[in-house]
Amino acid sequence: MSQPDEIYEAELRQKLTPEQYRIAREGGTEPAFTGLYHDHKAPGRYHCVACGAELFRSEEKYDSGSGWPSFTAPASAEAVSEHRDVSHGMVRTEVRCHRCQSHLGHVFPDGPPPTGLRYCINSAVLDFKAAD
Repeated sequence: MSQPDEIYEAELRQKLTPEQYRIAREGGTEPAFTGLYHDHKAPGRYHCVACGAELFRSEEKYDSGSGWPSFTAPASAEAVSEHRDVSHGMVRTEVRCHRCQSHLGHVFPDGPPPTGLRYCINSAVLDFKAAD
């Protein structure tokens, strides 16, 4: 009999595109300036492509010039979790969806006020829902 996490991963492989799965579940990244939302300006909410949890709001989105969607804060303190990432010879803070633990991107301490943070997130793991 399959373990619950094996069933969930199999369901995600069916639901997500190969690129979405590679980024969300294997910690990948998309090339800069190629993602659907890097230059997106419509009002609304950004949700996790894997589980649907609300992650970020357009009010906190800004153009960082990095080539990825950037936000000064998550939608709520519980929306994302942060983890130490020492891959690729760097020390960074990885950001994951708090609900399903999908990899979203990284957070850096070089953002604008009021938080001074830059949540640098892959477009491929976001599902945008326009404001009503």
